[in-house]
Amino acid sequence: MHKLAPIALFVYNRPQHTERTLNFLQQNELAADSQLYIFSDGAKTPFDEEKVKEVRAIINKVKGFKSVKVTERQENAGLANSVIAGVSQLVAEYDQVIVFEDDLITSPHTLAYFNDALNRYRDEEKVMHIGAYMYPLEGEKLPQSFFYRAATSWGWATWGRAWKNFEPDINLLIKQFDKKKRKAFSIDHTMNFWKQMLEFKKGKNNSWAIRWYASIFLKDGLTLNPSQSLVNNIGHDGTGVHSGINDIYNVVINPKPIIEFPTVIAEDALAYKSIKKFLAKRKGNMVTRVRRFVKEKLAQYFSKK
Repeated sequence: MHKLAPIALFVYNRPQHTERTLNFLQQNELAADSQLYIFSDGAKTPFDEEKVKEVRAIINKVKGFKSVKVTERQENAGLANSVIAGVSQLVAEYDQVIVFEDDLITSPHTLAYFNDALNRYRDEEKVMHIGAYMYPLEGEKLPQSFFYRAATSWGWATWGRAWKNFEPDINLLIKQFDKKKRKAFSIDHTMNFWKQMLEFKKGKNNSWAIRWYASIFLKDGLTLNPSQSLVNNIGHDGTGVHSGINDIYNVVINPKPIIEFPTVIAEDALAYKSIKKFLAKRKGNMVTRVRRFVKEKLAQYFSKK
């Protein structure tokens, strides 16, 4: 039996979100036996300094885990650099890691799911990533968990053998894609993954996640996912570094443990079809899109008042 994977939690300037994330993590059935590593990024501007201090007051009092180690950066590295450095550090030491950011609430069974899957697929080279989030899928009866091509970033886990394939250089990634691969990568053009790649190259985003997915995709890797999400993102209120303000991706967290895992190491065709259907229709008709746009702009305006 392998030891439980260490947990990496990346925090910045959202004390309320951080506190909620920690409260839900503490309620996980394996929390008391798990090592928690909290990485606190430094303030980017003087405006952020007070919030960063509030976050650090919270994380330095955390209990309920086997151990808690806090790393406080003096400078601002940014989320992408923080995640890449923290994950690399922990897989170098433990050869596995579970990763959360400061805006995720979890099922009490999330840590058990991660550790079960890490042990189950440890030697399956093709399986490179374990995700805990899944879109609110409807219709088809899907298995409790399944393999899929894309990597979700809202609560995930991996091994050292997989993370060694992470390629941070966007140019090296982009040049390996042809037209056929771009279509497959973007789930038949239903999700803007390729656009995210191009925007990273232009400096319009700083996503570690799109580069990680691309790294997995180009190795013909697979990701394990639950059919009903074990996490929900509470950062879509305009406070996040990369999150907008909408409820398209809100989910009801699965209250039950995941006890069934796929034995065939291949993408689940029915799950792929269901995800593609959700992605194609997720934004609704034009009226719905306009309403959402206005609502988001108003929320952003009033959040700055």
